[in-house]
Amino acid sequence: MCDNRGVISLEKLFQVALISTGGTIEKTYDAQEGILANGTSVLEFMLGSLQLEGVEITRVQLMDKDSLDMSEEDHRLIATTVQECAQTFDGVIIVHGTDTLSQTGDCIVALQPAIDVPCVLTGAMRPWIMKNTDALQNLVESFSVVKLLEAGVYVVMHNRVLKFPGVVKDKENLRFIKKES
Repeated sequence: MCDNRGVISLEKLFQVALISTGGTIEKTYDAQEGILANGTSVLEFMLGSLQLEGVEITRVQLMDKDSLDMSEEDHRLIATTVQECAQTFDGVIIVHGTDTLSQTGDCIVALQPAIDVPCVLTGAMRPWIMKNTDALQNLVESFSVVKLLEAGVYVVMHNRVLKFPGVVKDKENLRFIKKES
């Protein structure tokens, strides 16, 4: 390919499907209701502040829900969407609410135990619009590791990478951990 300077580049772009499902990471303030709620995606603002050279992102706006409002059908829809994306892309990143992120990860593994690409689930404990948010850090970490991981399903948050199955949310410490056997 030729870049915009006319120099030939042989480096293939890493193709990432970025699936948006909502969750705390994307919550914004609803002034009429006086609450933080899912509605308008903030991922474009987040992505616009990042330098993601060598990566081509295809946005998949699947749903815009708090994960506590997700049904089993929603988890299956996410899993089947990952299955479809894994046939076309080099990696998949899912932006998801943290309360039921583990259920979705387990659902993906159950539907596609031999997934051919790395699939990363990420989210935030605090919305992107808050000053002390973890949203941008977790998104950056996801893009960094999706290119390096072997095929499988992972959660990437707070400088940690955990492989499914057996990942659970530690609500007391606000992080994900591997379930003790």
